Amino acid sequence: MTNAKFLSITIKKPNKVLKITSSLFIFLSFFVISQSLWAKEIKIKLWATADRSGPLRAGNILEAANTLNNMLAAANADERVKIELIETNSKGYDADALQLLKAHSVGKTPDIALAAHEWIGTFVEAGLAANLESHIKTNSTLYEDIIPQLWNSVKFKGDRYGIPQDSEVRMFFLNNDLMRKAGKSESFIASLPSQVNAGQFTMNDLCDLAAEVKNAGAAKYGIIHRPNVGPDFQMAMASFGIDLYNEDQAKLQITKTGLLAYYKWLKRCVDIGAIAGDMTTWSWDSVHAGFRGGEGFSKFHGVWNLGAQLKAFGMSPTDKEAYFKKITWINAPAGKKGGTPSNLSHPIVYIVTNGPHKDLAAILVALASQHVPNTKHAVGTNHTPINYGQAAMPDFVEKGWGLIAGVPLLKYAQFMPNHSKIGQYNAISYQGVQGVETGEMSPEEAVEFVIEEMEVELGDDVIILN
Repeated sequence: MTNAKFLSITIKKPNKVLKITSSLFIFLSFFVISQSLWAKEIKIKLWATADRSGPLRAGNILEAANTLNNMLAAANADERVKIELIETNSKGYDADALQLLKAHSVGKTPDIALAAHEWIGTFVEAGLAANLESHIKTNSTLYEDIIPQLWNSVKFKGDRYGIPQDSEVRMFFLNNDLMRKAGKSESFIASLPSQVNAGQFTMNDLCDLAAEVKNAGAAKYGIIHRPNVGPDFQMAMASFGIDLYNEDQAKLQITKTGLLAYYKWLKRCVDIGAIAGDMTTWSWDSVHAGFRGGEGFSKFHGVWNLGAQLKAFGMSPTDKEAYFKKITWINAPAGKKGGTPSNLSHPIVYIVTNGPHKDLAAILVALASQHVPNTKHAVGTNHTPINYGQAAMPDFVEKGWGLIAGVPLLKYAQFMPNHSKIGQYNAISYQGVQGVETGEMSPEEAVEFVIEEMEVELGDDVIILN
């Protein structure tokens, strides 16, 4: 049996007692591991999809195991942790989640898994994901610096079942040069972020501004958005009071009045020239080129666009001042004055499963979530940090200035609901976007169509509100 105390660990074994008092081992004092779970080599199975663009998602767990083993060696403990990496070749996180659920159903459950956060609800209902509330509260010093809003991405029915592994922010990019060309003053441009956050500059104001810049001949396009189904539209929907998820019932939901306001906004933007009516037929290359090439006034997408934008604008990775002279970032404005802005973040998360090594697996996740390992991943992959303190680390200061600039926006972050059918939900609501922008449906017709489709396809998984 193990008796753990703050800054002091006593490991009792049949033939010896080890006591460690050095503060180096503070992490070890945060968990209790039963004698029956220890062996010479404790194998922890880690599930992760092969991801060349983010190898440290899994790599940081491997490094955490090395850190823990160094501590155990210094304590003269015989036990060591060994990570068995189960690396899949799934095409995307949705496919990987289904593969993980299949493995769980036949008893091949890993100890730790990397996943898109919206699958947490399904994992909990399948008995796969462990409730981490007790672990997080017991080990609070390992988690107190995590950006609070990110915890919302791992909640299911009020409890946390995962740890954010990285974060991002999706927002509106505005081209300041095109505003200047259209006659807007420097003070007006500089005031936009604060006006948006104060609820004084609305989605309709953005639509009007985009049309003004375009109709003045300064831009070819007003507002550019993704050409296909995707979560980006959710932050625009949130602006009009659409709350996609009922946490108490763990069901998706849609508000008819909010959906009508959203589709009316799209129609108004198309009617005054702020949004091209055929944008849902564009290619991704056209979408990116439209903004990076200086023809589009605004685009809403993700912070990871920064690198490609710098290259397209002929700027170096260190050209922070030049970049923000040219580009302004804003949250999605509120739908009406006095409202709250929003943006979207889509974290990848670590989940710990309900296996015999749950407590040990959770500690490995905690070690992997600290500032140094997470910064190595975030800076290398253009992700915003999960901890506030990472913004002061040298790598972020030198290379991640754009990511640091995205952190304040996370205060207003929305997340995809932790529900397995959110993909279907987004696909149905996107059909309304297409119908309204192309003129094939009026906003009213689009609302009726979308509601009917949701009732048929989603059934009891969606709540219809007026």
